[in-house]
Amino acid sequence: MNKRKAELVGTFFNASQLPADVRPKVIFFGRSNVGKSSLINSLLEQRLAKTSSMPGKTLSVNYYGIAHAPQGTPRKGGTPPTMVFADLPGYGYARVSKEEALRVRRLIADFLARVENVRLAVLLIDSRRGFLPSDLETLAQIVEKNLPILTILTKSDKISFSQQRNLIAQLNNKFGLLAISFSIKSPAAKNEIWRRIHEAMKE
Repeated sequence: MNKRKAELVGTFFNASQLPADVRPKVIFFGRSNVGKSSLINSLLEQRLAKTSSMPGKTLSVNYYGIAHAPQGTPRKGGTPPTMVFADLPGYGYARVSKEEALRVRRLIADFLARVENVRLAVLLIDSRRGFLPSDLETLAQIVEKNLPILTILTKSDKISFSQQRNLIAQLNNKFGLLAISFSIKSPAAKNEIWRRIHEAMKE
């Protein structure tokens, strides 16, 4: 897979900073330490998103601008269309203050109220911990906006294949969610996620 040209184009800590931006977007949700930054870096084949062993480090909405042309899309003037990966702050980390946890939740809600042209909402679930109440709250926010959802089971190399299969079936049966197992060690998983993104960009 060819390396995509991508760059950090904005960091926003509160609602007043959120820009009006009509570019097509893929937005990433997940609990703190679920592996959002690692997933984004793997997809972009660049270390743009900051990773840390300490949960709760992503406390802002980060926009990554990507030169992107879905397969089969003709390029005009040699310049592919631009899309945005929006990395939302991680939620559900118990060691942050109640005020900070509330700020993060408010920022996510404000973002969803203002964001335009979302093609895909990616909800990351730690495959070792499964679907937790904080994920259900986030899912309700996404469903309220009527956004297409792709669920990614991160750190899937930490559990067995049968456990992955059971969790995928559970998410589908209980919540109607399409889920893909992902490990940064698996190129096949990355290619499948990009395939889903390509499909969303065409819609």
